[in-house]
Amino acid sequence: MKNYEPSFANRLGTAAKAKKAQRAKAQAVDPAKDPKFAERQALRQAQAAARDVRAAERKAARIAEQARKAEEQIAAEEARVAELANAEQRKIDLAAEQKAARDAKYAARKARQK
Repeated sequence: MKNYEPSFANRLGTAAKAKKAQRAKAQAVDPAKDPKFAERQALRQAQAAARDVRAAERKAARIAEQARKAEEQIAAEEARVAELANAEQRKIDLAAEQKAARDAKYAARKARQK
């Protein structure tokens, strides 16, 4: 049998037997048949739930931080607008005082001339 070369049909049969053997081996080691499988599965699910809770907490904290920063920014903008309004009011008041001083000076000069 030195010159034995398996035919294509022989190779297909051998491959099918190997797959069948692998399938049988995998079914024998099925984790669902393991008594501790349910415990491990429950632990994994609990860990996944805890991970989801932590992620939700982080997201909520991030949203709260963004809201706080937005409120601070709004407050700063309102303060800046108020400061600009005060500055404008001071300019108006200064201009009115200067006009009143000029008018008083003009009236005094007119009064001296009469």
